[in-house]
Amino acid sequence: MLPGGLPPSQGDTTPDWLEPAMAANGIGSFDWDIRRDILEGDQRACTIVGLDAVEKGRFDRSSASFLALLHPEDAPVVRRRVERAVAELGQCGAYYRTVGPNGAMRAVRFRGRVLADAFGRASRMVGFVWDATVELHKRDRADRLALLREERSRFIKEAARALSEAVTVRDVARVFTELPLPGLPPDGLVLASFEAGRVQILGASGYRTDELAGYDRSMLPPSHPAAEALRGRAPVFCASREEYRERYPDVWEQARRTTRSSWAFLPLVASGRAIGVCVVSFDDDRRLDADERTLLSTLGGLVAQSLARARLHDAEHELAAGLQRVMLPRTVPSVPGVTTAVRYLAAGSGLQIGGDWYDVVPLPGGHVGLVIGDVQGHDVHAAGIMGQLRIALRAYAAEGHPPAAVMARASRFLADLDTDHFATCTYAEVNVDYGVVYAVRAGHLDPVVRRGDGTAASVPVAGGLPLGIAPDEEYRVTRFSLDPGETVVLCTDGLVEARGMDLDEGVARLTAVLSEPLADPAGTGRDPLDELADRIASQAADSSEREDDIALLLLRWDGPEGGLAAQQLRRRIGQADLARIAEVRAELRDALRRWGVAELIDTAELLSSELVTNAIRHTDRDAMFTARLYRESAADGGRARLRVEVEDESDLWPTRRTPGEQASSGRGLMLVEALADGWGVEPRGSGKRMWFELSVTPAE
Repeated sequence: MLPGGLPPSQGDTTPDWLEPAMAANGIGSFDWDIRRDILEGDQRACTIVGLDAVEKGRFDRSSASFLALLHPEDAPVVRRRVERAVAELGQCGAYYRTVGPNGAMRAVRFRGRVLADAFGRASRMVGFVWDATVELHKRDRADRLALLREERSRFIKEAARALSEAVTVRDVARVFTELPLPGLPPDGLVLASFEAGRVQILGASGYRTDELAGYDRSMLPPSHPAAEALRGRAPVFCASREEYRERYPDVWEQARRTTRSSWAFLPLVASGRAIGVCVVSFDDDRRLDADERTLLSTLGGLVAQSLARARLHDAEHELAAGLQRVMLPRTVPSVPGVTTAVRYLAAGSGLQIGGDWYDVVPLPGGHVGLVIGDVQGHDVHAAGIMGQLRIALRAYAAEGHPPAAVMARASRFLADLDTDHFATCTYAEVNVDYGVVYAVRAGHLDPVVRRGDGTAASVPVAGGLPLGIAPDEEYRVTRFSLDPGETVVLCTDGLVEARGMDLDEGVARLTAVLSEPLADPAGTGRDPLDELADRIASQAADSSEREDDIALLLLRWDGPEGGLAAQQLRRRIGQADLARIAEVRAELRDALRRWGVAELIDTAELLSSELVTNAIRHTDRDAMFTARLYRESAADGGRARLRVEVEDESDLWPTRRTPGEQASSGRGLMLVEALADGWGVEPRGSGKRMWFELSVTPAE
């Protein structure tokens, strides 16, 4: 702790070269803990501010005690700028004077920046201070006018630079209301736009909210000095309250209620059109000389050009954002048995928008399709293609096509558009009854699954070329399963790739976030899946490395009501679709495991394969596969009985054969007869139904 002053800042490190440079230029540093209201700094800062000569009783390291050290005229200015910087998480700076115990006055200049914590709240202000007493004395000497002109020239350059860097209308308003006019320290600044005769307050400092409420979004009276400035495209100056009352008696009543004594109304003219007005006001009577009026007029021109550019930017950005909002689904449909959450983070500005999209598609049979994709490019064209592709893919999926066919048709559709664009995509069909996922990938990222034990990892999915490159590309389906409560995560590459972060590192970050404990819904009142989506999106939004849009889609399989899967499996198998047989076998394995009769899996899978193969090889129609599990009550022994049926529309009945030792087929019905507890063939109007049953008694 320095005597009567600030303790040295701890915890921050600075480059080795910075301290000698600061020492050589007489610059001190400070650190203000906003929440605890404690000021810390180095010895030079204490000396510059004058704390080395202040008794300990006068300074308790709080912001209030620090302001008490300032000149009464400067303390309100410093307080307003600091409060504004804290509210907007921005920067601030000012000249101020301090008065020592012996009445000696010194001038100090500071520049600070507000830092936010992980929740986006103002936490600290850090910055520099340096002695400006010499500059103050110069202004008091005979060359005061020359120095003032130099400062004004420098001010115009700095203002032009700051305004040129302002991107949005909000940025322009912030820069304007923080401008320190040299030699003309204003007590109030207002920036307002003008459209269709109405005024909109864009930013203000030094005014209470109620003072401006009567003007915001209201018609500007024709007799108001601001209206005169807009009509004449020339500044209007009022040097005193008396002058204001004499020149504008119709609107004097509103001005009378303020504490202002003089005003400058600067019209903002861009491309020959008045788009707004700046108001610079002072608490005392002030008759501005020619140099001061020229300075304010020049400032008005700079603000006008910056505001016009910012309004165009905001309009373009809103157009682009609106276009993208229209392209993306407005709501995600609710599907019983699953919970979904989606997030979209835009990274571009102006018309630089991406072609990322997500979709959740209810499918026939109560299942659900998940889509995540990214069209090449970051422009309106890419967004338009994205919208067309999303609608086409959604239509193919809703028609009930299997995942591989959905992806192949989408690829042909994009190729037929002849846009020279391609798209990456992952499509996953989720069997809501059993938690089975059938995923197809076209040049996109693998899905990531959060398991029931809290671990998370990528699930490798067989990949194909991006959509639109090879219209005849055939895509392979990868199957994996979810247990109740497990979550599958699909995202675009903006989440896991950025400048300075490769794909492996990005996926590792994502899995680490997914592996963190989920929030307790009793404490938050929200579904843990929404909390998890917000956590992932928040980490991406806070990253300074992100340059791409992000689409994020999460689905949690909640499982059937009561925690037991539906004990019926029903699937249609296309004629001569031998590949479908393997899929049905895999679904049957999952179903029997979930039904608690895993001991039947091997036999049931073998016999089912024989019946299905027999049906589709020896008929010219589709086959319908159905598996049901029946349970006896505990009083009757609790026996479980599995019945598997295969229906077809052929009247040709199967014939049991006795093949020789070297025969490669013909043993299907022999296996059914030998392994099943019962089997048979039944007519069903048109066609027949083959069935077998297996039973198991629970162990005592």
